[in-house]
Amino acid sequence: QVQLVESGGGLVQAGGSLRLSCAASVSIVSIDLLGWYRRAPGNQRELVAAITSGGRTNYADSVKGRFTISRDTAKNTVFLQMNSLKPEDTAVYHCNTVPVALYSWGQGTQVTVSS
Repeated sequence: QVQLVESGGGLVQAGGSLRLSCAASVSIVSIDLLGWYRRAPGNQRELVAAITSGGRTNYADSVKGRFTISRDTAKNTVFLQMNSLKPEDTAVYHCNTVPVALYSWGQGTQVTVSS
């Protein structure tokens, strides 16, 4: 069973930065599309960033220009660099395949942005 382990979340003031990591228990080299999702309390899970096996990236409008997704295939890890954080970025962040989440969801990592 594939495991995804997210880390790097925390409490940060508005305008601050965090770098999230997602370590996969399998090689990510051949995975076409990986992404970071988030779920805020009372909201549905949304996709915020995705990266192809070739390194092309795509972002939700709400995070464009502030978040950067990257991947290290040698470490089977996907990263999300989050800058200029806003209180509305507060959520639990997960990684998984896109557009369909093929793997079981990990525990995620909580990001809380205070105003």
